[in-house]
This record gives sequence, C-alpha cells and structure tokens, in this order.
Amino acid sequence: MRKILITGGLGQIGSELTKKMRDIYGNDNVVMSDMQAKDTHKDLIESGPFEMLDVLDREKMGEIVDRYKIDTIVNLAAILSAVGEAKPQLCYDVNMNGLYNVLELAREKDLSVFTPSSIAVFGENTPKDKTPQDTIMRPGTMYGVTKVAGENLCDYYFNKFGVDTRGVRFPGLISNDTLPGGGTTDYAVHIYYEALKQKKYTSFIDKGTKMDMMYMPDALNAIVQLLEADPSRLRHRNAFNITAMSFDPEDMAHSIRKHIPEFKLDYDVDPVRQAIADSWPNSLDDSEARAQWDWNPEFLLDDMTADMLNSLRKKLNIQD
Repeated sequence: MRKILITGGLGQIGSELTKKMRDIYGNDNVVMSDMQAKDTHKDLIESGPFEMLDVLDREKMGEIVDRYKIDTIVNLAAILSAVGEAKPQLCYDVNMNGLYNVLELAREKDLSVFTPSSIAVFGENTPKDKTPQDTIMRPGTMYGVTKVAGENLCDYYFNKFGVDTRGVRFPGLISNDTLPGGGTTDYAVHIYYEALKQKKYTSFIDKGTKMDMMYMPDALNAIVQLLEADPSRLRHRNAFNITAMSFDPEDMAHSIRKHIPEFKLDYDVDPVRQAIADSWPNSLDDSEARAQWDWNPEFLLDDMTADMLNSLRKKLNIQD
C-alpha cells in the first residue's frame, strides 16, 4: 500500500484527488498538504492527515516524508497560466524550485513522483491539430516554460538517478466540485454555473477557439492509472499527451441548450487569456498514452454537460 504526500492539495485537482486516493489507499495513507487550511474544505482536511507546507521549504517537506514514511509524492503545487503571466517570478519559483525540491527528496529517499505537465508546453509553432506526442515546444508563457523545463527535469532525474518519475500533459480540466484557480480554460467551468444561475454567460475566450478539455473524473483516473502502470511499458514517462474532447465556447453553449434551451452566450474577450489560448493546440494526439498504459477517457462533451448540470443543481440547490 502506497504512502502518498499530495502537495497543493487544496487546489482544483488536489482536493478531488485526495478524496479519490483516500478511498483507494486508505485515509491514513494519503497526506494532504497546502500553504494554508481553508474552512471550505474542513471536512476533507479532517478526513485524514493534513500538513501546512510550502514546496519551497525542502526541510519541512523532508520532515513530513520521514514522519509519515512517504514513498510517493504527487506534486500538484503550481501557479497556473493566467496568474503566471501576472506574477512570472512567483510562477518560476513555485513551479521550478518547488519541483526541484520534490525531485531531490525523491533521489535522497527513493520516492516515486507524479508531476502533471500541461497543454501549455506547446506554442505557436506547434502543429495545431492532433498535436503529436513528440513535437516542437516553444511556449509563450512563463507557465508553459516551467512545464517544459519540468518535463525535462523529471526525465533527467529518471535517467540520471533512477527516480520513478511520471506525468501527463493535462488539457483544460472541468470540475463540478472545486473552482479553478486562474487558468486560461477556466471559462469552461464558469459557464455551467452561470447557465444555471443566470441562464447566460459572457465568455472571456472568443468563439471558434477550440481547446482540448477533460472532465475531472477522467483526470483523476489518469493519475492513478499512470502511477500504477507497469514501468516496463513506459517510454515517455513524464510527458504523456492525454485528452478527452476538443471544443469552443459555441460548442459548449449548444450542449447546454439541450438542457437549458433559453441559455444565451456572449463575449467580452480577455486579450491576455485569448493570446494564451491562441498559442495552444486545437487537439492533442494521445495515442502513446493509449498504447503504453491503456488510457481511455469516459466522458465526452454531452456526457460531461449532463453530469455537470445535474451535480451543480444539487450543489447550488437550484430546482429545474
């Protein structure tokens, strides 16, 4: 049974991954950590071990690893794309120095590491459609730069020191549980809330802007599946393209109108996030993940829309 430390545990992925991993591995075997506790996650924090941790504090991280006999770190602490453009130094510090601390501890203490990368590693010169697993990566954001460097750093620690490092390139993630934290694809979560509350939404991403997306249950399954995959099959390890669907805001609106016919969509484009979105691929080729560890998502757009609206109605106490 693994003993897992999750950094950035109160973020969009971490809060839901903690629940899933505690169900699989046992509450006491999954240590959630973050910079601060949040009252909104009180039940989750109290369901198992929780530690206050800044990933830039390697000494404290090492103490936590020793105290709980950790053998696996899932490093989710990160500054995302839009926030990273506003605070590039912070983005570099957390995403690079934090990862370095994790990898050094893994080398010293023989730990396994999962660190997610992102669609943001690609840039304007990358093929836009069915972007290959191995291709040009010249990102135009600090977030993307740190993720490319992170992929290479994880590969280095595997090849040089034998550290069991693994990761995927996540597309935009959509959750009915935790709100996103400053990414370019956040509109694809906000739109469902506003569809239920206001029957309308103003998108900061322009029509026709297709981006790869994934529903959170598939993202969580991908993390666990790759962690448990047979290492002899893994050739890429730290940079697997994975995806489930590709759509633009108009596609989302069409899907929502199957449930809320009066829903209206308009636009007030944010030039910063739009420029980021324009530099990313329209769709990814995830055939290597499918071949090397049997990746296969369950949710497409209409499946996700139905589940999102049903879940949010209950969460927001909204009647039909």
